Amino acid sequence: MGGDQYKFKVARDHWLDPAERLPTTHMDARPDAADISLVVVHAISLPPGEFGAGLVPLFFRGRLDVRRHPALADLEGVRVSSHLFIDRGGAVAQFVPFHQRAWHAGVSNHCGRENCNDYSVGIELEGTDEASYTNIQYERLAAVLDALLRRYPMLSEERIVGHADIAPGRKTDPGPCFDWLRLRRSLSAAQARA
Repeated sequence: MGGDQYKFKVARDHWLDPAERLPTTHMDARPDAADISLVVVHAISLPPGEFGAGLVPLFFRGRLDVRRHPALADLEGVRVSSHLFIDRGGAVAQFVPFHQRAWHAGVSNHCGRENCNDYSVGIELEGTDEASYTNIQYERLAAVLDALLRRYPMLSEERIVGHADIAPGRKTDPGPCFDWLRLRRSLSAAQARA
C-alpha cells in the first residue's frame, strides 16, 4: 500500500494543518458547533469525468466561470461547498473550518437524523463513480480521518459514510469503484503510526 507517512493535525481554529486554506462564503454556523459526529465521503470532477482542471476549488468558493465548458452550465448560481477536497495527486485543500457547516450533503438522513450538513464533515475526492481512486488519495484520506477522529470525540470509524449512504436514490458517490475495505486498512495503518 505504499504507506504514505503524511500527518495532519486539526488546529485549535478547526483548520487542518498542513492543508491549503481556501476560505469560502458558502458556509454558515452549525446549530451546535460541538456536534461533529459524521464524515461524508463524496466524489466530484469538473467538468464531469475530467481531472486536474482545477475547477473544483473555484466552484466551492463561488468563483467558477460556468462558460468555460458546456457541461458546467447547470452549475450557474449553485452554492455548495465541502470542508475538504483531495485531488488525484493527494493535495488537500480546506474551504470551511470544521466547527462551521459546509453545504455538501443536501437532503440527507443518517440513522434517522436528517440534515447531515448540521453535524457532518464533508470530504470530496476528485473522482467519479466509474474511475478508481488513486493510491495517494486513499493514503491522504486515511491520514485526514485519523486527525479528525483524534480531534472530535463524537466521531468513530462506524460514522464514516458515503454520500450514497445518506442520500440513497439521489446520490451514488463515491461510487462502486471506491474501496471501503482499503480505506479501513489505510486508516488502521495511520492510527498505528501515531
